[in-house]
Amino acid sequence: MPQDPADRLLTIPNALSVLRLLGVPLFLYLLLGPRADGWAVVVLVAAGLSDWLDGKIARWLDQTSRLGTLLDPAADRLYILATLIAFVVRDIVPWWLVALLVGREVLVGACLPVLRARGYGPFDVNYLGKAATFNLLYAFPMLLLAQGTSTAARIALPIACAFMAWGAALYLWSGALYVYQFTLAVRRRPGVAPV
Repeated sequence: MPQDPADRLLTIPNALSVLRLLGVPLFLYLLLGPRADGWAVVVLVAAGLSDWLDGKIARWLDQTSRLGTLLDPAADRLYILATLIAFVVRDIVPWWLVALLVGREVLVGACLPVLRARGYGPFDVNYLGKAATFNLLYAFPMLLLAQGTSTAARIALPIACAFMAWGAALYLWSGALYVYQFTLAVRRRPGVAPV
């Protein structure tokens, strides 16, 4: 019996996602160890490019897989979480902002076992969540650039803050939409197919 293409493990997009995941500890080390912000930005930009590239390749070569649909958002979330933790440790962003964003992740994550128990899969990634991730991943290198005292740092600070504010707002809004979808699924009678 031929293998379902969605069950493939060894694909180029999956390899890119695994490489992106392996970059998270390096990224954290660069931010918190030697505080090599320039190299940390290089790792973050490479992660962003590989995120874009793995989606393009998956569609172009028809290599979309179930594993890929799990790895890709997991890598995004890990970069966001790692960056936020490092930024709180270095006093770049306020702790309460990180608490809100991590709280959103915990709340949405707590919904998943209940959905599985009712026969649903994980939430589909929505464009609002993608826009939030884009804004946050754009804000992070700008926030690092804004840490200096140069003219570039002074220019980068308001831009970084704007992207951070938009990203955080969209991230929380997408979390509210996931909770709304969860509520609809839980209220649905057992045996009714999910929409």
